[in-house]
Formats: sequence, structure tokens, C-alpha cells
Amino acid sequence: MDDRIKSAISTLNTLIETCEDGAKGFETAAEGLQDNSAKALFTQYARERAQCAEELRAEVRRLGGNPEDSGSVSGAMHRGWMNIKSAIAGKNDSAIVAEAERGEDVAVETYKKAIQADLPAEVQPKVQRQFTQVRAAHDRVRELEKRYEQTSEPHKNREF
Repeated sequence: MDDRIKSAISTLNTLIETCEDGAKGFETAAEGLQDNSAKALFTQYARERAQCAEELRAEVRRLGGNPEDSGSVSGAMHRGWMNIKSAIAGKNDSAIVAEAERGEDVAVETYKKAIQADLPAEVQPKVQRQFTQVRAAHDRVRELEKRYEQTSEPHKNREF
């Protein structure tokens, strides 16, 4: 196996870890959310990330590599932090969504690096499509985070 293929497999395995982390993170977040619409959205994102991971595993196998089958250590710590944060905050939706948004920042950056990598031509469109999907989820989670921030801020200059 040449170095270019080894590098592509490594990049794809990093994306698999990122997708697995995202799937588990969104699943964990959904369990802690009280807002049913946010819960449904995060459950949908968890399924999408799991599907992305499966697509990437198929590409790694096609290239002759062994796909990753679990999330990264940093992702496990991220999930653990979400669990602690949701427990401490009494399952505060705003805190959970803010933590999910931080996880999505990492996912977007990981996909940006993958897009810039030297991937085989037949893999690039799949990675680009997934990046578009991940970025859209990130942007939606960020919008949700801002909405929660606005509704939880104390009213300034309120007269009593």
C-alpha cells in the first residue's frame, strides 16, 4: 500500500472517530434535553453522524484499510464533560446545547483539514458532502445556542 493511500486511510479514520464522537455526543445531549424539538433535532443529528461513520468505514475498507470502530479519547472526555455539565446544571438545556456547539466546532475543523488532505478523487465528493452536512448541523446548533442565551439573559435596564 502506498503512502498516499495510507494517509487517506488515516484521514478517513480520523473522520470516523469524529463522526462517532458526534453521534454519541448528540445522543447523550438529546437524553438530557427537556426541549422536545431540540431533543428531536439532536437525535436526528446522532443518526446522521452514525451514517456518515458507516459510509467512511466502507471507504476505508475499499482502500484496503481497517476502519476505526470507536470514538476518540478526546471525544470520550467531551461526552463525559457533557454528562457532568448536564447533571450539575440540572439538565439545563442552554448548558447542554452550548457544550454540543463546542463539540461541533471540533467536527467542522476536522472536516476542514480532511478536505485539504490529499484524498483519492473518488472519496473527495463523499467527504465534501459530509462536511456540508456537518457544517449545517453546526450552524443550526449555534443558532439554537444563541436562542437559549437570549431567552436566559436577565433583562437589562428593567424598571421595577
